[in-house]
Amino acid sequence: MLYLLDLGSNKLRGVIPDEVGNLQELDFLSLSYNNFNGSIPIGIFNISTLVTISLTENHISGNLPSTIGHGLPNVEEIYLSGNNIAGVLPNSISNMSYLSILGLGRNEFTANIPTSLSNLKDILKLNLSSNFFNGSLPPEVGNFKAAILLDLSWNQISGSIPSTLGDLQKLTQLFLAHNRIEGYIPETFGNLVNLEELDLSYNNLSGVIPKSLEALEYLHFFNVSFNRLHGEIPNGGPFVNLSYQSFMSNEGLCGSPQKHVPTCPSNSKNRSKLKKRRMIWIVAASSVISVIGLASAIVFVLIRRRGKTINAEDEWSPEVVPQRISYYELQRATQGFDENNLLGTESFGSVYKGTLADGMIVAVKVFNVHMEGTFQTFDRECEILRNLLHRNLTKIISSCCNLDFKALILEYMPNESLDKLLYSRDYGLNILQRLNIMIDVASTLEYLHHGYSVPVIHCGLKPSNVLLDNDMMGHLADFGISKL
Repeated sequence: MLYLLDLGSNKLRGVIPDEVGNLQELDFLSLSYNNFNGSIPIGIFNISTLVTISLTENHISGNLPSTIGHGLPNVEEIYLSGNNIAGVLPNSISNMSYLSILGLGRNEFTANIPTSLSNLKDILKLNLSSNFFNGSLPPEVGNFKAAILLDLSWNQISGSIPSTLGDLQKLTQLFLAHNRIEGYIPETFGNLVNLEELDLSYNNLSGVIPKSLEALEYLHFFNVSFNRLHGEIPNGGPFVNLSYQSFMSNEGLCGSPQKHVPTCPSNSKNRSKLKKRRMIWIVAASSVISVIGLASAIVFVLIRRRGKTINAEDEWSPEVVPQRISYYELQRATQGFDENNLLGTESFGSVYKGTLADGMIVAVKVFNVHMEGTFQTFDRECEILRNLLHRNLTKIISSCCNLDFKALILEYMPNESLDKLLYSRDYGLNILQRLNIMIDVASTLEYLHHGYSVPVIHCGLKPSNVLLDNDMMGHLADFGISKL
């Protein structure tokens, strides 16, 4: 009898045959990292002896059958991430009493996260990231007492964070980033004594960062950037070693200057000084605005006399509304990240040429998540490219991010890099083109140093990081090691 079937990473394609369901003594099935399409055969969910089923990274579509939890009484591990499975999550999954790992990330599941999942008392790792789950988190998530990983990032979850999450004292990783969560960070998070990584970025959280988090001695990754938090950043425990990137784009936060936030007013005397400073700044700002207005009027008149007009699009690139792009779409756009589509390699990953479903040609920058510092590099580049607007900066179209995959989708530059053209035998740059590219780079640096609210130092300026579009206009790229 066959007990183990592992056909992973073999470039198999087509539909998974129904006959797999006839292997009634099978306890391990892996068809991962292939090119299977179609839906999962119903027969697989009737192999009562199955302990592990892995169909990760295929092109599988369709829905999970509502009876999935009735035919697999002994299953412990289910890996279905990186497919195109849609629909709702069946309530019958809660009948899998031995289930310890459930990986459904990077699919197209919708609707609410069913409260019935709380019946999975022995669940260790639950990954529902990069789907379309909505609604609020049920308080019953506090029943996952054995869980060490909970990843619900990149969904459309709203409402507040249940305080019951603080009961998961074995939890080491909690990811709720890129949702629509509101309200406060629960004080009970200070009870997560084994927590190592906490990501709450890109939500609508308000209130303060609880001081109780200072007790989390194992916490080494913390991110609450791009929320609406205010108050003082805790300065004890793990917060001593956290960088400013953990707190970016929360205008109400204050604390140590090392966190790139204003100093917190400590008493009434400081508050009165602060008010005086504000008055001085208001008067100074009014004067500056008046001078700028007068200067602008003079410049406008001079330009009109020369018969020229200013086109705003020549100076600033329009803000791009990010579109959601899944890992499956990127895999298809780059033909499985084929080497033939490789544009180049950088210190933190590789860049591929890809064609999206709508025909748009893009550059896909894939980060090496196993390299130390990759998470900080990815966050830094997202922060800079998201907020800076200049015609000579590479435009960011979207991003794709989860625990084991991080990528930026960027504007494609058909003339590649300045480095290649400078040393090309087939193409030479004339003096005018060289001069224009120099002006493009200088204009970008002037904006980075003086045109943004916080000076940005690129730290990696070289010909290979100057990309050229169809019109041979220079665009500065690769902000992975830049500093704010």
